[in-house]
Amino acid sequence: MVQLYNLHPFGSQQVVPCKLEPERFCGGGRDALFVAAGCKVEAFAVTGQELCQPRCAFSTLGRVLCLAYSEAGDYLAAIEEKNKATFLRAYVNWRSKRSENCRVCIRMVGHNVEAPFSDTYKDQMSIIEMPLSEAPLCISCCPVKGDLLVGCTNKLVLFSLKYQVINEEFSILDFERSLIIHIDNIIPVEISFCIGYVALMSDLEVLILKMESDPKNGESVNHQPHKTDNPMKQTEDVSHESLQLESDDFVICQKPMELLGEKSSQSGVSVTLESTGLADEKTKYYHVQHLLYKRFAPDISFCVFSDDVKLHSLQLLPIYQTGSLTAGRKKLSQEKELLSLFCFFSLPHVGYLYMVVKSVELMSVYQYPEKSQQAVLTPQFLHVIASNNLQCFTVRCSAAAAREEDPYVDTTLKACPPVSMDVCALRIQLFIGLKAICHFKNHLILLTKADPEAIPERRESPKRLLSRKGTSGKLKTPPVAEAGWNLYIVDTISPVQLYKEMVDYSNTYKTTKTQSCIHLLSEAHLLVRAALMDASQLEPGEKTELLEAFKESCGHLGDCYSRLDTQHSHLALPYYKMSGLSMAEVLSRADWVLEDGSQKYERGLIFYINHSLYENLDEELSEELAAKVVRMFHVAEPKQLPHILCSPSMKNINPLTAMSYLSKLDTSGFSSILVTLTKAAMALKMGDLDMHRNEMKSHPEMKLVCGFILEPRLLIQWRKGQIVPTELAAHLKDTQPGLLVASVLGLQKNNKIGIEEADSFFKVLCGKDEDIPQLLVDLWEAQLVAGLPDVVLQELFFKLTSQYIWRLSKRQPPDTIPLRTSEDLINACSHYGLIYPWVNVLISSDSLADKSYTEDLSKLQSLICGPSFDIASIIPFLEPLSEDTIAGLSVHVLCQTRLKEYEQCIDTLLERCPEAIIPYANHELKEENRTLWWKKLLPELCHRIKCGGEKGQLYLSSLKETLSVVAVELELRDFLNVLPEDGTAAFFLPYLLYCSRKKSLT
Repeated sequence: MVQLYNLHPFGSQQVVPCKLEPERFCGGGRDALFVAAGCKVEAFAVTGQELCQPRCAFSTLGRVLCLAYSEAGDYLAAIEEKNKATFLRAYVNWRSKRSENCRVCIRMVGHNVEAPFSDTYKDQMSIIEMPLSEAPLCISCCPVKGDLLVGCTNKLVLFSLKYQVINEEFSILDFERSLIIHIDNIIPVEISFCIGYVALMSDLEVLILKMESDPKNGESVNHQPHKTDNPMKQTEDVSHESLQLESDDFVICQKPMELLGEKSSQSGVSVTLESTGLADEKTKYYHVQHLLYKRFAPDISFCVFSDDVKLHSLQLLPIYQTGSLTAGRKKLSQEKELLSLFCFFSLPHVGYLYMVVKSVELMSVYQYPEKSQQAVLTPQFLHVIASNNLQCFTVRCSAAAAREEDPYVDTTLKACPPVSMDVCALRIQLFIGLKAICHFKNHLILLTKADPEAIPERRESPKRLLSRKGTSGKLKTPPVAEAGWNLYIVDTISPVQLYKEMVDYSNTYKTTKTQSCIHLLSEAHLLVRAALMDASQLEPGEKTELLEAFKESCGHLGDCYSRLDTQHSHLALPYYKMSGLSMAEVLSRADWVLEDGSQKYERGLIFYINHSLYENLDEELSEELAAKVVRMFHVAEPKQLPHILCSPSMKNINPLTAMSYLSKLDTSGFSSILVTLTKAAMALKMGDLDMHRNEMKSHPEMKLVCGFILEPRLLIQWRKGQIVPTELAAHLKDTQPGLLVASVLGLQKNNKIGIEEADSFFKVLCGKDEDIPQLLVDLWEAQLVAGLPDVVLQELFFKLTSQYIWRLSKRQPPDTIPLRTSEDLINACSHYGLIYPWVNVLISSDSLADKSYTEDLSKLQSLICGPSFDIASIIPFLEPLSEDTIAGLSVHVLCQTRLKEYEQCIDTLLERCPEAIIPYANHELKEENRTLWWKKLLPELCHRIKCGGEKGQLYLSSLKETLSVVAVELELRDFLNVLPEDGTAAFFLPYLLYCSRKKSLT
């Protein structure tokens, strides 16, 4: 469906002062307009309104049949006819032609120019002759590279643009015949070419191809033709043969067909590439990919075939991404990178627009109110001419290109009107006797003739889709040219000016037809977006104006969707974000009052406000606006009210106002733990501690934790990227620290807060930037007990042990009472192991131990005794913990034991705490370490007893325990071998007797 508006996209109009009636014309580049009449081409400079001035004129070889201008290379290509023969020529350096009688240099394509002639070529217009084996029918220039594609009866010939270097200061433009594309079964009437993409059209068929330059499947690069698969070729050939043998009494018409993507290779059209040039390997084409084949059937409902039912206006329209690249030169050059490509072609009453990059997709179908004669596609509009009017339709190219540029454009952050949106006709402007149209920049060139004349018939295609007796009648002879023609330049107005008119026009739909208002505002948005994409066409300062219009259009669309109660109302959020409007500004725009004086808040506005408040924007609403938001959600979505009140943006809400609305939730039967916690927070804000305590006591602690999980912002808020604990969190720190730690742990379990964020929260809450508060240590211990899946275990071990060691080394007690004792942790967490018995003996030997940090020591010892702890990772951090204290000694010996350094531990214990040596040996010297009883411990004890000293009695008792173990473990002979040679026999005799008898006892 095409919607019709009556806007004014056309601005100033001027007449081109050409002397003869134009037969062909084209424009392009910055300001170039060429008009061909007879054997002459006039060039005009179009520099602005009322400034179309003749630039130069030059003669052609014959009558011009086709013109094409290339901005890359600044050359004009023409197909000319003389004496019933056609020629292909390119006019280069035409700007240097001062007068019609100036000398012109003519050369063949590929002709080498010697250095002595460089000055001649520099100041002269050159004509490059391009010989062809077949007559050229149509031409097209690549808008990016400037290559020239020529259509002939059975093939397309590609001439690559290149520069022939004469010397360091001068090079001339030249061409190289680089590729021949052989195409069977289609005679091209029009072609279009853009960076390897080829579109060709016959009377009722369209074929789009993509030529690829990279060899596939490891094939060697050569000049052999590469044929595409043609499974239907034989069938198609039979069909064409049958067309020639049909009876005169029947009409044979092939069915309409549309094949997209890979299926289009089954069309029966054979395509073969033949490489002929010596161009760089990177620019050669080796393979062809079929993208689209579409065949139309003429309307024969009245058994009459009109030759006027033919396709026209084939065009490939590229949209680019522009990036600055250094091409080995001092200056930066702008190289165009293709972002998206569109193909347009048209029947007399309907036009088709396809997107052909990445995937081939039909975007829009244009139904014309009158029979069209020609059309041109631009990034913003489709301009179509009928016999008596100029029509301007909107296009969806910018919407499609936006999605190619950013596949995630349709999110809560950004949006773009859909490609599927109905197209509309902005204007149908009366022009009498329109004959032809072309376009460049913001100029439309129109040829009019007051007295209609017969349009010359196209070249008859040998492949007829319809065969009928009597249809090959004589062509109508065009009458003699008469006066009454004009060539006009119609400028389209600036995008910003047309945008403003569209916005003004949309105001008429605000109260009656909201959908129409959105449609027109979407058109205005796409108009501005398309202009921003085509940055090369923008004047200085115009981009800033367009960006402002873009933001304004987003605000208008946000207003529409915020009041629209449909499935698309959620789009208010991304459009308001793109507009740059603050929440306060949106709320001031969104105050709509119904006719009865009541207020109605639609889903779009509620959705925007709700999400904005959830996203922790650094914007604080005033007390008045905050009250308005509370009232809005109380009416529209009361369940969201507790969440809304927890937003940092609602900081200025009057707590009495909030409590009144929360109380209404309770009285209406809507009560939950979340409402209770919100009321407790508001009571605290009012300073009513009794009400706060009553609310907190109304639910058990675990249920309160669930409430904080539902709304983390009751405890933690973010402002300007920084974590800010709430007043409720600060109060819980002093009154219910266990609940606070359990709640933060619950948030971590439910992925509501990260590990680092939780650490920062407790540091800020306790006012300690460098030191670690005990509440944070409590959280780490709780994390270890809970076994959070996203916590790196060794990292958590490191945090805890570092803190335990720091406190022990500094003799620094915790700043608050720990929530869990070491016994609690051992019982609740498998990572905390039972402390080895010998450690308790070692610790009990220190009668001067400071009881204030024994819990930290026990927890550290328990972690080291646990099964999960990586001992090697903690060794470098034990240095602050001195072995001079029993506490430090126990930790060092524990770590050495876990590292299986038993001999060193035995020496240390014998020296520092001999009473712990036997418990240590009983616990550690087992299995493969059993031999240390007699190889290490026994000799060491004997040696120390000999040396005497105050610990001799302890050594002696330890020796007796050791001998008892050794006597059990060894045979008599082995036992005798380990006994000291200088010992007293009477002392060792009981152990010897036991060792000798144990065999008989067993």
